[in-house]
Amino acid sequence: MSRRWQLVCASANPDKVAEIAAIVGDVIDLLPRPVDVADVVEDADSLEGNARLKAVALVRATGRPAVADDTGLEVDALGGRPGVYAARYAGEHATYADNRAKLLRELDGVARADRTARFRTVALVRWPDGREMVAEGTCPGVIAEREQGERGFGYDPLFVPTEGDGRTFAQMSEDEKHALSHRGRAFRALLDRLRDLEA
Repeated sequence: MSRRWQLVCASANPDKVAEIAAIVGDVIDLLPRPVDVADVVEDADSLEGNARLKAVALVRATGRPAVADDTGLEVDALGGRPGVYAARYAGEHATYADNRAKLLRELDGVARADRTARFRTVALVRWPDGREMVAEGTCPGVIAEREQGERGFGYDPLFVPTEGDGRTFAQMSEDEKHALSHRGRAFRALLDRLRDLEA
């Protein structure tokens, strides 16, 4: 029987935590981030760097292994922006809607064929002894001209995955989204590596 791993989830974003739990639930028991742990300043210049900052902070705070992730949205017509700044694209305290509105403004007049983009997620486990495990997942797609769909969060109403059927992530069921998404791919790769540790 496969081992169940207990990892503290470093994310403070409840939407993200719910997605991670849905993807890893059979293998990882996600322990909640303690409420007294301060927000981590994510000032690294890479997704892996930000994931590491969060994981290290939670290991220090709890003495337990921690899992963290960071996600970026790279839009080709914008030179790869917002990239690592996706969550605060419209400002430090921007809402999901603020970020989507800014993205649509910046792509106003750009033809659909030129609205190519990709989501990229880095997932990282950090142990108290300093060992790390890192996995990455990427999902190519295009940015829609308008928001479509009610599910998901973040840029989901604007992102149409290339491998899908023309719907945005926000128009898909959770299972449909996880099968294609960057986060689904990163965490499934992480699960494979955790299973390899048992072999």
